[in-house]
Amino acid sequence: MIACRETHSAAETYELGREIAQKAKAGSIYALTGDLGTGKTVFAQGFAEGLGIDEAVNSPTFTILQVYDGGKLPFYHFDVYRIEDPEEMFEVGFDEYLEGDGVCLIEWAELVDELIPEGAVRIKIEKDLTRGTDIRKITIEE
Repeated sequence: MIACRETHSAAETYELGREIAQKAKAGSIYALTGDLGTGKTVFAQGFAEGLGIDEAVNSPTFTILQVYDGGKLPFYHFDVYRIEDPEEMFEVGFDEYLEGDGVCLIEWAELVDELIPEGAVRIKIEKDLTRGTDIRKITIEE
């Protein structure tokens, strides 16, 4: 199933992330794609809130992975922007997190697409600059 949503502000993108996370189950994987500055991290912050995470959430660009406990499920937040070879993901135990008891959200998932399992929810965020800098088209493929 493919659904498209449009957001008109960072707050709406955040809220969409929160809504989606509230339906997440243990073992769920979300592959998040979009250009630099499209709102992936804002979405991830809302997603964390939807899981009940109280900590501040930032993209783990330099560490690749940040684990958040304390919500209804553990939250495994990957940012693979700096990955040069998808095999590097196994150095942080990627496969173990995919099969873990939490929820994985992977920013820049297109860089490790061959590692994303079938059944992952794919979310693409795009800016519509013809209509302003705040308009986002968000495509969700389940």
